[in-house]
Amino acid sequence: QVQLVESGGGLVQPGGSLRLSCAASGSIFSIYNMGWYRQPPGKQRDLVAYITTGGSTNYADSVKGRFTISKDNAKNTVYLQMNSLKSEDTAVYYCYLNQGRLYYWGQGTQVTVSS
Repeated sequence: QVQLVESGGGLVQPGGSLRLSCAASGSIFSIYNMGWYRQPPGKQRDLVAYITTGGSTNYADSVKGRFTISKDNAKNTVYLQMNSLKSEDTAVYYCYLNQGRLYYWGQGTQVTVSS
C-alpha cells in the first residue's frame, strides 16, 4: 500500500501563487509517476500535470506556463508550484502516484482563488 499526504492548499487572490506538496510513503517501487488532478465544483476531475521517474513532465494546456511540477526522489515528494492563479483554477487538487496498473490517491486539498 501507498499513502499520500497533501499540503499547501488555501485561499489566494487572483494573480497570486501557491505551492502544493504531496509526500508518498509505503510500498513505493523505483519506477513510478506522480502528478496532480483537480476537480472544480460540479465538474469532472481532470489531469493538471504529471512527472515521470525520469523527470519528464506533462501539463494540461490550461496551466502551461503558469504551473510547474517537480519532485524530490529522496523524499518521494512531488510539488506543484502554481503562479498567476486565476479564478478558474479553483478546485480540489488531488495528488496521485501510479505504479504499473495501480493508482493511489491523496485526500485532496482545496485551492480557492478569489478576491
